[in-house]
Order: sequence, then structure tokens, then C-alpha cells
Amino acid sequence: MQNLQENWPDLAGRLEAGVHRLGVRVYYEDTDFTGIVYHATYVRFFERGRSDFLRLAGIHHHELQQEAAGGLAFAVRKMNLEFLKPATIDNILVVETRLMAHRGARIELQQSILRGEELLVQAEVHVAVITSEGRPTRLPLALSEKLSAAGPF
Repeated sequence: MQNLQENWPDLAGRLEAGVHRLGVRVYYEDTDFTGIVYHATYVRFFERGRSDFLRLAGIHHHELQQEAAGGLAFAVRKMNLEFLKPATIDNILVVETRLMAHRGARIELQQSILRGEELLVQAEVHVAVITSEGRPTRLPLALSEKLSAAGPF
């Protein structure tokens, strides 16, 4: 079977100059009864952006599960959101993810959702690296190096 990434080269977005950009279309299922994007939907869009940022940085969730004894995972520890303007059905949005810092068991990111040049939502996200038992643990050196290569500091 041919590699699906070859057929859809931008499926995971683009990593350019330390900023990951992921295009997202707003569907009916993303909106509330007023036709405006439901606030929790933005959290899902941000999650997609973080996951694809990691994918393009060479860090895959299925590989994390095989790291160390019992595996590793990322867990959102803190998320501050600011809703500035609404999005509506059929809007084409861009989720931008910027790595701000990573040290020990913590990864800090800034994320934004834009419609063209218009900033709609912004988030500050702190992610913890945890074991399968839920305990914080240091990011392995190999993964730390991949993050360093992907993000500006």
C-alpha cells in the first residue's frame, strides 16, 4: 500500500520557521445552535495542532507508548484560552502552534486560531510528560532534541 502521506502531503499541516500551521474547515458538527463554533471545539482544534506539530517534529504518540517501562504520554496540565472573535460554518481556519520552552517534564506552547489574518482565539498550553501510571517524568533526551530542532527559543 502506498504511503498516505505522499497522497496528502499537507495533511499534518506545515512546520515553517518554528511555527506549525494546520488548516481546519468548520463543519456543521463544530457549531452550536446559533451557527457559531462551540467554545469546546476550539480545544479540539488546538489538540489537532499540537498532535500534528509533534508528528512533524518526529514525535509520534504510538512511539511514546513504547518509551521507557510502560510508556509515556502527554497530558495537558494547564490551558488558558482567550476568545476574541467567533468562527462560523464553512470558515477556513489556521491553527498555529509555537513551542515556547521545554524542560524537565514540561512543554510550553502558544497556540492561535486565525481566519486569514484575523486572530480568533489564542491559548497558552502547558503539557506534562507522564508515565503510564500518571507520574510526571523527564522528557527523554532523544525527544528533547527533536523538539529543540522543531522550535525557536
